[in-house]
Amino acid sequence: MTSAPTTPAAAPATPAAATPGSPTPTVTKLGGRIGAVIGDVKLGPDLDAAAVDAVRTALLQHKVVFFRGQHHLDEETHEGFAQLLGTPVAHPTVPAADGRYSLGIDSDHGARANQWHTDVTFVPAYPAFSILRAVTIPPYGGDTLWANTATAYENLPEPLRTLADGLRAAHTNEYDYAALKPGAAPELLAQYRDVFTSTVYRTEHPVVRVHPETGERTLLLGNFVQRIAGLTGRDSRALLDLFQAHVELPENTVRWQWQPGDVAIWDNRATQHYGVDDSDAHDRKLRRVTVDGDVPVGVDGAQSRLLEPATVPDPPFGLPSGASAPAAA
Repeated sequence: MTSAPTTPAAAPATPAAATPGSPTPTVTKLGGRIGAVIGDVKLGPDLDAAAVDAVRTALLQHKVVFFRGQHHLDEETHEGFAQLLGTPVAHPTVPAADGRYSLGIDSDHGARANQWHTDVTFVPAYPAFSILRAVTIPPYGGDTLWANTATAYENLPEPLRTLADGLRAAHTNEYDYAALKPGAAPELLAQYRDVFTSTVYRTEHPVVRVHPETGERTLLLGNFVQRIAGLTGRDSRALLDLFQAHVELPENTVRWQWQPGDVAIWDNRATQHYGVDDSDAHDRKLRRVTVDGDVPVGVDGAQSRLLEPATVPDPPFGLPSGASAPAAA
């Protein structure tokens, strides 16, 4: 795949609403379909309501937004800011770095997610938003790419949109890790088996979900997809590859070159992302807090459904995914 250029040329900044007396946040587009940089905002639990509204509005419009120079954030204030966007939820199987909600994305623990995915789609109510904070950045490499799954759907040929509207697919956290990472050390393979798949989840989602806030239709795919319901393995893989290729088109993507103190927030219901594993043995440490989502609804109005286990068990900390979100209509 040919990726979008690193740090694309920025469009002119435009002001976003703020309360009188506070700096006016600016929103600078990075691409025509996805990505914007928000300036003049100091993230934290005390961010005023007008600035929070401006961030959320930009996030829904641009799908992923970036902030430079947020060095003041730590585990507590990172979580505190997340609470302004919704209810934080822990990863269903992986313990947090701080024992609460902050997930460690660390290169020395095998966290080089060089596969296109949407976070935690193997459970029904996967996160609405993900907030990723850069702690240690390698001297080169380690960028992250995001893709807009709404424009990917919108720009499908009409016959493919009609086909996708009627499909459902099973997502699972149990996949062939060794095949995807053939050079993985034995201890990383053991960590995958013992931690990431300590509980095996399978959830059936619509291939096209209706976004609960914007009403957009988005392609719900990525690395956790196991198979399209009702199809043979060969037919399923052919269709998955076809639709996924449209998600990964360079026009739908943005690439971010991290600096320490950067924060990225993305709408996890309308994006996929890919962490580029090209920083050799250099350390790369980030922290992620996710905000609870709701159960997806397809074009036909049918909800996603949990296939395995019978119920979502309690996570290592906090509420099970979806416990704080209202049921989809």
